[in-house]
Amino acid sequence: MTGTTGTLVLAGTPIGDVADAPPRLAAELETADVVAAEDTRRLRRLTQALGIHTTGRVVSYFEGNESARTPELVEALIGGARVLLVTDAGMPSVSDPGYRLVAAAVEKDIKVTAVPGPSAVLTALALSALPVDRFCFEGFLPRKAGERLGRLREVADERRTMVFFEAPHRLDDTLAAMAEVFGADRRAAVCRELTKTYEEVKRGPLGELAAWAAEGVRGEITVVVEGAADSGPEELDAEELVRRVRVREEAGERRKEAIAAVAADAGLPKREVFDAVVAAKNAERTAPAKGKGLS
Repeated sequence: MTGTTGTLVLAGTPIGDVADAPPRLAAELETADVVAAEDTRRLRRLTQALGIHTTGRVVSYFEGNESARTPELVEALIGGARVLLVTDAGMPSVSDPGYRLVAAAVEKDIKVTAVPGPSAVLTALALSALPVDRFCFEGFLPRKAGERLGRLREVADERRTMVFFEAPHRLDDTLAAMAEVFGADRRAAVCRELTKTYEEVKRGPLGELAAWAAEGVRGEITVVVEGAADSGPEELDAEELVRRVRVREEAGERRKEAIAAVAADAGLPKREVFDAVVAAKNAERTAPAKGKGLS
C-alpha cells in the first residue's frame, strides 16, 4: 500500500472463452492489494487458466454480502489499497455486484478506473442482426408472472432495441410474455452460451422463439428484442389543427408561424393546415349569429 488514498479497479472477465481475458487483467490480479470476487472458486479457476497467482488478500463480494462488505473495502481504499473487483463474467455493476462499491468510493473521492473486458450485452447486440444505432439494457425481468408482464408493458412502446438477461428455466415464459405484450411478430434474437463451445444465436419472431424455447434451453441467455415500430405522425382532424393554431396565436405567435409550427408537429404540408384555418374562418362568417333563431 502507498499510504495515500488507493484505487478501485473494475475488471471485466471473460463471458465464456478465457482467451478473451483482457491483457491487463492478469497484471491487475497479480498485483492488487485486495481482490473482491463474486465467487472466489471461479476466481481460482480463472487464475489457474491464466497461469497466474494472486498475491493480495482475496475476499468474496456478492449480492448476499455486498452491503456489509462495501464499508470494509472502502476503508481499505482510504488506507491506500488497490482494490480489484471482478465478477463471474463480464463487467462488474452490469447486473452484477459493484454499483454500491463504486458509489461509496466516489462519495469518498476515491479514484475509480476499469479494465475493459467482454460484455454479453454488446456481444449479443452485435450478433442479433437488429438495429444497433440506439439500444437500452433492461437486465433481468421480475420472476413473478404479473410483475414481469407489468415491466414489459412499461417498455412496450420503446423504440430502441432492448437487451435482457434471462435464466434458462424462465426463458420460455419470458418469450411467451414478450410475444403477448410486444406482438408475436416482433423480431428478436436469443443468444445462448456466447463465446463458449455451444454458442447459439436463434433469430426470429417472438412467437416462433417462444415455441422453440418451450422445448427447453440451457446455458447463459441474453435476449435482444427489436424496438417498437414508428407509428408515424399523429393523425389530426381539421378541427384539432385549427385549435392548435389558435392556441399558438393566443400565445403571441403570428398566424403564419403558428400554421408552420402545427404543420411540422403533425407532419403535414403547411397548405393543409392553412386550408383548415381558412375553412374554419369561412364557416364562422356564414354561421348564424348566437341568440338569433326561433324563440
